[in-house]
Amino acid sequence: MRWWLDKGIDGFRMDVINMISKRPGLPDAPVITTERYQFGGSQFIQGPRLLEFLQEMKQEVLSQYNILTVGETPLTTPEQAAEITNDETGVLSMLFQFEHMDLDADLSPASASGVRPWRLSDLKRVMTRWQKELEGRGWNSLYLSNHDQPRPVSRFADDGRYRVESAKMLATFLHLQQGTPYIYQGEEIGMTNVAFESIEDYRDIATRYLYGEAVEAHGVDPQLALTVVHARSRDNARTPMQWDDSPEAGFTTGKPWIKVNPNHASINVKQALADPNSVLHYYRQLIRLRRENPIMVYGTYDLILDDHPQIYAFTRTLDDDRLLVILNFSGDTPDFVLPEYLHSYDKQPLIGNYEVAPAAEIGRLALRPYEARVYRLTR
Repeated sequence: MRWWLDKGIDGFRMDVINMISKRPGLPDAPVITTERYQFGGSQFIQGPRLLEFLQEMKQEVLSQYNILTVGETPLTTPEQAAEITNDETGVLSMLFQFEHMDLDADLSPASASGVRPWRLSDLKRVMTRWQKELEGRGWNSLYLSNHDQPRPVSRFADDGRYRVESAKMLATFLHLQQGTPYIYQGEEIGMTNVAFESIEDYRDIATRYLYGEAVEAHGVDPQLALTVVHARSRDNARTPMQWDDSPEAGFTTGKPWIKVNPNHASINVKQALADPNSVLHYYRQLIRLRRENPIMVYGTYDLILDDHPQIYAFTRTLDDDRLLVILNFSGDTPDFVLPEYLHSYDKQPLIGNYEVAPAAEIGRLALRPYEARVYRLTR
């Protein structure tokens, strides 16, 4: 670690760092299902010496450098995350947790596909839990995609008619919570999942293995299995970056290791740079606003409209500064009804993915499909 740090790097992303401590004696995992393989996580996730090893790393290296560290920690809890990322007693700057990434996973033995529809109520519950339980105790990493996950606009919104609006809404969702946002390549131009026609076009070993297991071991119809691949394959995030509309999307003049997404002809950086209303320019606005408004980084988060099935809304508060964030996670036009305790505030639009009147009355309003609005509330 010192060797890299002395070369001037700014920190480390630590892969599955909560798996470095194993159970003493390396016991076998218990047999808990009739499936071919048993999950062994209980033997190596959050092991008994994890904090000891991390504290050694802090003492020997991390405390001597001003760097950023983020740990990838599957199956960790907010309580464990607070312990690891606490500013005074912890070790790492922040963690990648995966609870919100499993909302559409069906792990029941009877499931033929391993996929289920996700619910906005579950997303609210998970994200709110992490926001509130780390508040003042640790620090959140904010992300909706990475090299192992499907494209968020295809997974959580609409990658068709409302792709641009959806991508902007999700970007607003990401940047308006407390924590550090991470943008995965292509997310900033609204890249989508890919639907290759054959399993042979996929390169991810896990994708090909799971497809084979589904078809050969469980008798799943090959077309159904391919539909699941289209939705969940890690290769959705691994198709080449779409720089322009040339044959290989400007990624290479040769043959890429995996095919480019055919929609690169219309979704690419060149097009986004030329369009002032593009997803890319919207990301730039959000990033600039975070730099100019400390409340977007440090303000406390509070969920409102807890039970609404289509609207995700919350406030951010820092001293006397307050923001209201309204997000429509649907293609419908649901009514947003402002809670009574917020009526006394003046409301000025800060950013949104549709045109909004400068002093719009928002006691009750019909949101447009996948609309995002952020207001500054003042008295």
